[in-house]
Amino acid sequence: MEQEYDVVVGDVTILANRSNFVDFTLPYTGSGVKMLVPAQHGRKQTMWIFVKPFSWDLWLSIVIISTFIGVSILIMERNVDALPHHEDSPNRTKLSPATILWFPISQAILPERQVVVKNCSRFVLMVWLLLAFVLMQSYTANLTSILTLEQLRPSFPGKGDYYVGYQTGSFVKDVLVKQFNFLPSKLRPYSNSAEYYNALKSGSQGGGVAAIFDEVPYLKVFLQEYGSKSSYILAGQTFRDDGFGFAFPLNSNLTAYFSRAILKVTESDLMKEIEEKYFGKNDDIGGEDPSAEISSATPSLNFHCFSGLFFITGISTLLALLVSETVIWQKPILIAKAYGQRYLFTAPPSTKTSVPPTHDSTHGIDVV
Repeated sequence: MEQEYDVVVGDVTILANRSNFVDFTLPYTGSGVKMLVPAQHGRKQTMWIFVKPFSWDLWLSIVIISTFIGVSILIMERNVDALPHHEDSPNRTKLSPATILWFPISQAILPERQVVVKNCSRFVLMVWLLLAFVLMQSYTANLTSILTLEQLRPSFPGKGDYYVGYQTGSFVKDVLVKQFNFLPSKLRPYSNSAEYYNALKSGSQGGGVAAIFDEVPYLKVFLQEYGSKSSYILAGQTFRDDGFGFAFPLNSNLTAYFSRAILKVTESDLMKEIEEKYFGKNDDIGGEDPSAEISSATPSLNFHCFSGLFFITGISTLLALLVSETVIWQKPILIAKAYGQRYLFTAPPSTKTSVPPTHDSTHGIDVV
């Protein structure tokens, strides 16, 4: 027997096909379909994990700046034996084209005193040691974070023979079949959070499921009851819908009044207090940011993080090289002086007109 109702109040999802039969109020909470899976602890470690703290562009930048500093110090120290009191300097054996790259790195790891003689070389080495100190401390901190911090990863099996669950009677089944291309035979319906928990605990091979697909508010209720972020996590993309609202008959005058009342609640702190009371805080059950839900993996540091230090080191080394090697900038000055003396400071030719002497026939003398 058909019955008529004035309003449907509850967790009614606003969908396009439903709007052909009823009028919805404005949504009082957001929603969307996500995947709930058990969480795996730990990170898969490889033999090359020691290069993970730095990205490839940062490693390449370190090699380039180290080579540049090695070449600069080699140029500045090449004539060190010609200086007085430095005939027995150890630089001749330490600084050579074969040790250009190794010399700055060795000084950063095991610094030695009096390894360079000239003040400009010492200045360059000091700037390099400052950069190396910052890089080593950052590398140590990031590697420690990678090795020791607990990482969370979804345990979803990926492609294969597995089952997924959904809420009985929900539109989520159509989403899984039409949007996510699941076979109907691989879908298992469940009615409440307790059945979700038992199905995930059993697993796909044990008669349960590998993942649960449902709307986010229901999954938050499950997380609040059966586990925190360390046990289960929300993973994957979100299939968006318009949220939950109240339903009225078409062209009902009450729709606008309820929508305004919902706006007053959602724009105040009352809705936040209600969500925290029944769903818990986002920090406790996991938010809706996929990067925060799937893993707390530590990213690699890239060149942009230290670009300022690299710029200061490069400019300081270049200036020290110019100051130390006067021949680099004295030769252009000498050329400029010679050019100026030849073309700018040469005395101009005299403009005085010479008058030829005239002969005075009366006195027999020449008159100028």
